[in-house]
Amino acid sequence: MMFSSVASATMNVAVITDPTGKDPNGCAAGSQSFAINMFQSTFIFSQEHKMALLSGGEGTSNVRVVAVINALTLIQSNKTPAEVVSVAQNYEGIRLMAVNPTQGIAVGGDFKVYMVTVDNNNTIRVQAASGGVATIPAGTRGAMIHLRNSEGNPKSGTADTVRLQTAINMGKMIRDGYPATTIVSEAFGEVARDSGEDHGGGAVNLISGVTTGDMFTPQKLNDIGYPMEKPYSKVSSSGWSVGYPEAENYQVSPVDGSPLTDVYAYEALKNAITVSNDNPSVSVYGSDKKGLSEATSSVVVSSVQRNGYDPVKIAKDINSAIDGSIIVGVEHVDASDLNVKENIKAVGVYYTAAPNGRTSPSWSLPIDAQVFDVLANIQSLIGILLILLALFRTSLTKSFFRRR
Repeated sequence: MMFSSVASATMNVAVITDPTGKDPNGCAAGSQSFAINMFQSTFIFSQEHKMALLSGGEGTSNVRVVAVINALTLIQSNKTPAEVVSVAQNYEGIRLMAVNPTQGIAVGGDFKVYMVTVDNNNTIRVQAASGGVATIPAGTRGAMIHLRNSEGNPKSGTADTVRLQTAINMGKMIRDGYPATTIVSEAFGEVARDSGEDHGGGAVNLISGVTTGDMFTPQKLNDIGYPMEKPYSKVSSSGWSVGYPEAENYQVSPVDGSPLTDVYAYEALKNAITVSNDNPSVSVYGSDKKGLSEATSSVVVSSVQRNGYDPVKIAKDINSAIDGSIIVGVEHVDASDLNVKENIKAVGVYYTAAPNGRTSPSWSLPIDAQVFDVLANIQSLIGILLILLALFRTSLTKSFFRRR
């Protein structure tokens, strides 16, 4: 039996820049913390009800789970954000924050927040609130941020100042017309740098229904997430990218030799949840092979930038990347394997994993590839030769890329 330590999101943030719910990037929310196990309290998102539920507090994880379950029941009953978070008052030390693009933002339970509103005259108001239930009403452009310092954080004592400054900066960005997805990502970066509450976590775009998923959450129990102020990947001007730590081996793109620049984690968060004509949200299904999602996303984004949301051309570019060993471990795809939604700028790719651990599609040979599988299994001369050639080619390619 495995047990996990208490997890707590120490920063919850929610932003609404379009209270009509029409702007595809007009409402976003997310959580991060210095604490471990951030996957337990990042966010829960209901696509049906367009509501995100963020959790945290100093109560035990068991109590928080009960509070979250009760809140989810209220979401399913079409309750308002204020009604949903009110259940947190029944559980000591628990905090719940809920946001819906057209219904506003609410926080309940044990909290210290700043609430930001920007009226039609672009006047910014920042107000502190703590304990009970606090709301930003429906129809309002605004934001809410909770922030405290975790035990053991070397920047302990900074939360009050950073909470206020981040709230003010969010108000300015709302006034200046930035989308909610950008404002949330900038809040992540500011909080990470200045307060030390820097581990993902993640965020969600409520209107378009896209999230960061597990991009930044810890892969193992009782571990920390990705530091949001640190470099997350390197990307070229042509769209090729590679994530850290593998990115340390590359100085230029292996595709066209163009220079690479660092993308910080909070910037990668913005890229993941912001949708646009040339920056789709890419989801990968059918395989959890490490690096597959990142490689596929790079290829799809590059394809969309060149050819638009054409599933035939996207599939062709993915298959070219498979043939070139940029994408490995999966079979070729057809246009029917793609779920392309141009209206919300999203592309889903459904893979079939390559069998028997093969890292690329079957060779186009005049004889059945199964013959080679049998030969390899009985360790015939040709089987061993093919394996050695494949290993040699892989080692040589990696060595070449690292030297560049």
